[in-house]
Order: sequence, then C-alpha cells, then structure tokens
Amino acid sequence: MSKAHHRKKQPETVRQQLLDVVARLSLEKGPASVTLDAVSQAAGVSKGGLLHHFPNKLSLLDGLFDDLTEKFERALAGRMRDDPEPKGRFTRAYAAIWFLPEGMADGEQWKVLTVALISEPHLRERWRQWIERHVAENVGTDSSLDAILVRYAVDGLWLADLLGAPTMDTETRGAMLKRLLTLSRT
Repeated sequence: MSKAHHRKKQPETVRQQLLDVVARLSLEKGPASVTLDAVSQAAGVSKGGLLHHFPNKLSLLDGLFDDLTEKFERALAGRMRDDPEPKGRFTRAYAAIWFLPEGMADGEQWKVLTVALISEPHLRERWRQWIERHVAENVGTDSSLDAILVRYAVDGLWLADLLGAPTMDTETRGAMLKRLLTLSRT
C-alpha cells in the first residue's frame, strides 16, 4: 500500500498549496504558464487531486481571487474597527492596506491577481462588484469627492508598484500617505 493511502487528508492545506503555486508560477513565468499540469506537478499533487479542488484554470484564478479578497476583507474590517472616526474610515483602511508595503502580506499574489484582472473579464467584473458593494456600504461616510480621490490615488500607486514604476523612498511614501489620510477626513 502506498503512503498516499496512509497520509492524513488535509484538503484546506492542499487547496492553499495549489493557490500558492498558481501565484508563484504566474510571477516567475507569466500567467500563460499556469496550466493544470504545471500546477499539479509543481504542487506535488495528482491531477485528480487538483481537479477535485479546481476543475479548470479559471476556477484556479477564482480561487486565488476569493482567497485574497477574504484576507483583504479581514484586514479592512480590522483597520475600520480600530478607527474611531466614521468619516472616511473605509477610505483610510483601504489606503493603509494598499499603500504601505507591509499593509498586505500577500503583495506578490495580488500582483498575479492584478495581471489576471486585466486579462480576464470575469475577474474584472468580480472586482468591480466588490468595489461597488463596499462603496455602497460606506456611502454615508466615504462618498465625498476627496474620499474618491484618495481611493483613486491609492489604486494608481498599486498599479505603479505592479509595473515597477520608479520607486519612492520610504519617507516620501509616508508623507504621501499622511497627506491622503488627511484628505480622507475632509
């Protein structure tokens, strides 16, 4: 009898391992390198095991989207809970998470997902719906023109970071974040 038959099943661990491999392959070799065969081989999981969790490439990308947006939701909720000022709370949490290098622990995976968002209309629509839902939930506190401007500035920085645009030193980045956070309160 093989070791596989004696190995304790850990479906969530295997699922996360597969998502991590998707992100790593995409970063190292580009999104085109993400095939079911390449992912199963790199993860050390049988193709049947992979198909049990993700039946196709789009479901792998959807899984990565779900995983990252769940983590983002938790980070947002924590930041919002710790901010006593209601006006601009969502915008400040959004800025803090995206703007600071240490704000989002899965930054490399977000780069992968951003590339996928650009190339996959289905994922773009899911992100648009996510943003619209949060904007609607915070319409009373985060709908000022200044709050919108802050979120667009943060999105621009996110894209600049992804594209490897000239980097800012830590001091400049911190000063820019401070100015944006101030703007979110107006």
